[in-house]
Amino acid sequence: MSDPTRSPASSGFSLSDRLHKKRTTAATGSSLLMSGGESSLPLPPSEKNKRPHTWRNGYTAVLDIGSTKITCLIGKGEPNGNLRVVGYGWRRSAGVRNGAITELQEAEAAIRATVGQAETMAERPIDKVVVNLSCGHPASRLFNVRWPIGGRVVTEADIRRVVTEGRIQATVQGREVIHTLPIDFTVDDTEGVSDPRGHLCETLKARLHIIDAATTALMNLETVLSRAELKMEALVSSPLASGLSVLDADERDLGTTVVDMGGGTTSLAVFGEGQILHTAQIGVGGLHVTRDIARGLSTSLENAERLKTFYGSADLASDVEDEILTVELLGNDVPHFEQVSRAQLGHIIRPRVEETLELVREKLDGAGLGTAASGRIVLTGGASLLDGIRPMAERILGMPVSSGRPSGAGFTRSVRLGRPKHIIGLPENTAAAAGFATAAGLLCWAASAERPFGDVEFREAAPTGFLQKLVAFIRERV
Repeated sequence: MSDPTRSPASSGFSLSDRLHKKRTTAATGSSLLMSGGESSLPLPPSEKNKRPHTWRNGYTAVLDIGSTKITCLIGKGEPNGNLRVVGYGWRRSAGVRNGAITELQEAEAAIRATVGQAETMAERPIDKVVVNLSCGHPASRLFNVRWPIGGRVVTEADIRRVVTEGRIQATVQGREVIHTLPIDFTVDDTEGVSDPRGHLCETLKARLHIIDAATTALMNLETVLSRAELKMEALVSSPLASGLSVLDADERDLGTTVVDMGGGTTSLAVFGEGQILHTAQIGVGGLHVTRDIARGLSTSLENAERLKTFYGSADLASDVEDEILTVELLGNDVPHFEQVSRAQLGHIIRPRVEETLELVREKLDGAGLGTAASGRIVLTGGASLLDGIRPMAERILGMPVSSGRPSGAGFTRSVRLGRPKHIIGLPENTAAAAGFATAAGLLCWAASAERPFGDVEFREAAPTGFLQKLVAFIRERV
């Protein structure tokens, strides 16, 4: 008697086998081949990747104040999840040195011109901006905070109290907290909780990453913006913004260090577990390379910058020894020129770039993050556009940090160049340029409906009267 589940066309497979194969094929397209090689296990679909990015309503404006250029972007999030720039402007920086405001009037004029250019293109005025934090010697610290819950459900208020306690612990005279970033929570003995709301516990613990900066430098920045008729809506760490712009979610989860090589400073941010774990800043950047060239070849800063941009390399090959460049010398009444080899230019550039990357490595070694700082390296910022910088970074930064890893583990960091992602409307000739990474990340941060990395904001007006202060104190402590 024939089997009703079989047919000549089934080639030995039952109806249930064929249905199972059909369901497997129609799943997600991603599967794991089993050891026998005869069947596959489909990967479950990721709901996280299906969720569209949610944006705030309306337009937002950001201002990236750097040592070499000032950039303003105006944009908005679209329903399809894209982030679109509707207006942009940039100018050569003035009144800024090593990320800090040094000349108020010059900085005000440069900011006005930059914002005006963006407003004209966007056909809308702006009166408030989100600004990058690079002044005031930003510092990054980790804190562990405990808070008694007493066996009840954890609420939003409990989280804010834990964060407030961390901010109190982080308070240093003359410095102001900019970011309070919860890395994770522990609910009694359960570690690695990203959102403890709704959990029952006796004690809530939190790992907090807090970034602060010098108060006086921030006041000077706010003064310049006020004189330019702008209100500072928020401050965002420059390497944090760059990480939002150039990294994928998987890179932020698995462990990646973003090295933002600017004109006056080089900043870095270590990402892992989907969070930002550490930031640091070094007072060396692309402008220092330009000054080295100007001094070494006795030429102007403008000529030195041109030589660096068009002919400079951090990792010259031997076949450029015979390539000759003509350099105009500085300080002559009648123009006077001298010929130098491109290799000679490279010999001037190389030591400064090596110094910068070695300082970055020292910061990573000293961060105390162990394997979290052993992931891949992403270079971004205008100075990362220098030819040959990636091979040099692979040699200097490619080795793992000292973290007790046994020798012979075969682990080395990979290095790539980072460019802004998932943003529409940047200038066509600079859309892939690393020099816009911070500005693009600022816009992503400002336009997001939810603050990236769980950044907790404190926007409430501070209590003024004695009774209000007493009530606020009791509310935060009870």
